[in-house]
Amino acid sequence: MANLKSLVKDTAIYGLSSIVGRFLNYLLVPLYTAKISAASGGYGVVTNMYAYTAIFLVLLTFGMETTLFRFANKESEKPDTVFSTAMLVVGALTAVFLAIIFGFIGEISQLIGYADRPEFVLMMATVVALDALQAIPFSFLRFKNRAIRFASLKLLFIVLNIGINVLYFIVLGKTDVFYVFSINLVCTSFITLFFIPDLLRIRWVFDARLLRQMLKYSWPILVLGIAGILNQTADKIIYPYVRSGLQGEVELGIYGACVKIAMVMAMITQAFRYAYEPFVFGKAKDSDSRETYAKAMKYFIIFTLLAFLVVVGWLDVLKYIIGHDYWEGLRVVPIVMAAEILMGVYFNLSFWYKLIDRTVWGLWFSLAGCAVLIAVNIIFIPKYGYMACAWGGVAGYGTATLLSYFVGQRKFPISYPLRSIAIYVLIAALFTAVMMLMPKSWPAWLRLSVNTALIILFVAHIIWHDLPLKSLRRKD
Repeated sequence: MANLKSLVKDTAIYGLSSIVGRFLNYLLVPLYTAKISAASGGYGVVTNMYAYTAIFLVLLTFGMETTLFRFANKESEKPDTVFSTAMLVVGALTAVFLAIIFGFIGEISQLIGYADRPEFVLMMATVVALDALQAIPFSFLRFKNRAIRFASLKLLFIVLNIGINVLYFIVLGKTDVFYVFSINLVCTSFITLFFIPDLLRIRWVFDARLLRQMLKYSWPILVLGIAGILNQTADKIIYPYVRSGLQGEVELGIYGACVKIAMVMAMITQAFRYAYEPFVFGKAKDSDSRETYAKAMKYFIIFTLLAFLVVVGWLDVLKYIIGHDYWEGLRVVPIVMAAEILMGVYFNLSFWYKLIDRTVWGLWFSLAGCAVLIAVNIIFIPKYGYMACAWGGVAGYGTATLLSYFVGQRKFPISYPLRSIAIYVLIAALFTAVMMLMPKSWPAWLRLSVNTALIILFVAHIIWHDLPLKSLRRKD
């Protein structure tokens, strides 16, 4: 239980930077959707460009974040040497990436549909390069349990980003998406400066033996990461090719804006991941590790389902996060959130092959899920538009999750409390159906009251069955 309390504490700190930071970033969504109309397709461009940057960030980090945790926790390796080796790999890849982008900017811009706006590509390429260089120092902070410094830098970026956006879009009245990208570049560059003292203090060592071992471990994670990020971004990249022109940008902008509401689930998953990844590798040597992993899975599902119900139940309020002309896409929110829960479950399941150094399994699972997602998008977007994108995520993550669970139970069995988890899922599904089938003719206050009552019932079930108040009083 002490280990779980430590995990909860770290999750709370990382969650401060992730959840509070994302919440502050939500302030940019109504700002952008108010200043950039849906009909202009500008927010579709933003959605599309950030999808590309997410993929290239995975490529440039080369799986070195997880690899750093694995090797820095080995008694035979020095953490500083592991860190410097990981930084050298990422630094070399980043240099090659920027050389290619700046050397062939015309051809690359035309290939992805921005021949008349190459400056967007140059700015976001620089942003993703700086983000990749920051990723390893941020991971090293997590390894050293310096959660406060980690959270402070993340929040500083958010505050700075919001402040400059408010200045340009509200005070100066700008409406061009150019400023979305240029402001991101300025803020990312500023945060990078804070890592210079840390980099200067490290004793830089090149260890060819260690490098070979780390690359052998990381390349399946790289492919796994590519497949994983494609599950999140492939729809936003495919969409303009399947539905080209302004109409495609408009629809993608609506979808991208509504997905932001569903991203509360991504916040929870990310906060949990920041704490859980170093926790798992540090816990691996303990005799009760598998029991702890099973409990962590159960509580992750419980609280993500609670978040799901809160968002669905209060969607009549949360919809004001985005502009009114984007509301037609709100029906994707519950579906995208379900996909995010599946992604979190898959992340929890993924540690069995990382702990036995068989990361290639994750490669196959993620590729299978990615193939399903891409197929759903290509086949169904022409007829169903962005609804196909939402269901494609559920299909893709569902495939990867099922494969990882059944293979994992043979290779690294963990006794998950499936019956208890299933009860929570069924209750959440029932309450969701009631919320969504409630007549729209009812006044908003009545719908919110019924939905809130259902959420309270779900919380009561959690307290009664898994957080019994009597046991808490006995411990006091």
